[in-house]
Amino acid sequence: MVVIDGSYGEGGGQVLRMALALSAILQEPVRIENIRAGRPNPGLQAQHLTGVMAIAKICQAELSGAELGSKELTFRPRRPPQPGSYFFDVTEARKGGSAGATTLVLQTLLLPLALAKGTSTLTLKGGTHVSWSPPFHYVQQVLFPTLARMGIRAEAQLKQWGWYPVGGGEISVTIHGGAQIKGITLDRRGKLRRIRGISAYSNLPDHVGLRQKEHAVELLRRRGFEAQIEVVKAPSPGKGSCLFLLAEFENVLAGFTSLGERGKPAEKVAEEAVQEFLDYMETDAALDPHLADQLILPAALAQGPVAFTTARITKHLLTGVWVVERFMGQKFAVEGKEGHPGRVSTV
Repeated sequence: MVVIDGSYGEGGGQVLRMALALSAILQEPVRIENIRAGRPNPGLQAQHLTGVMAIAKICQAELSGAELGSKELTFRPRRPPQPGSYFFDVTEARKGGSAGATTLVLQTLLLPLALAKGTSTLTLKGGTHVSWSPPFHYVQQVLFPTLARMGIRAEAQLKQWGWYPVGGGEISVTIHGGAQIKGITLDRRGKLRRIRGISAYSNLPDHVGLRQKEHAVELLRRRGFEAQIEVVKAPSPGKGSCLFLLAEFENVLAGFTSLGERGKPAEKVAEEAVQEFLDYMETDAALDPHLADQLILPAALAQGPVAFTTARITKHLLTGVWVVERFMGQKFAVEGKEGHPGRVSTV
């Protein structure tokens, strides 16, 4: 049995998600200790428990410690991941509901189902645009097109938006099984083709979405960039707003997001997303920091070499490398220091 220290590195839910996905794919039992020890509310929270129960269902795993607040979990898969039609609701994991991220539940299931023999459909309910997780539009417009180049095919639709703290969002994902994961080199971004995005808001005055858009367009224009940003009045049971920017280059896609919150001006939301983009542009690296850490698992499973440059080596990325290597031995060479641009390659 592989034993994973959940307090290592970033010390959050990523350790749990990657360990469970690898356990299911490699058919190796795993025990994860000190789950989310690096967080103010350690142990399994609603979205983590939903991910645990979901991955257990697709490979009929034996579980021990699968309950809210648990700091230790034992997971024993009893069969390879099975394709199918699945429904998972983060709100069911906690009395009173939860805005736990649907995209983080998806992270646990995506690679196991992509490698299964057959197509799967997922319906996931919970948060769709919440802190500390990839927003739906990032997954749909940055991650999925990049994974498609590696032979992993999936499509996603947003049925309803879910914001913190109410949640209530819903996404639908189709994952095509039988993936043959190919190697890829992403070390040059190429010329910038265009910047587009959305300024979304739910159950807030119309001027919120408009101010987010106009301020972002103006900030970018001052720096010599033109952007096409659509204002979206988003259906949701809760209140919330966000600005998402998609930068399309010759060779790569990059995404930058900021979320609104109570007391945060619309202009501040715009400034945060634009500043993320500008920080990325100050480097010549290909991948934005979020895409880099989400490619660690598919890179480890690829049948050919993988190499990419990233605008920032994050603790998330280094933690992901560590989890993979607990299961598979040394797989990666990381050049550069945490917090700075760098290069990652398989060995």
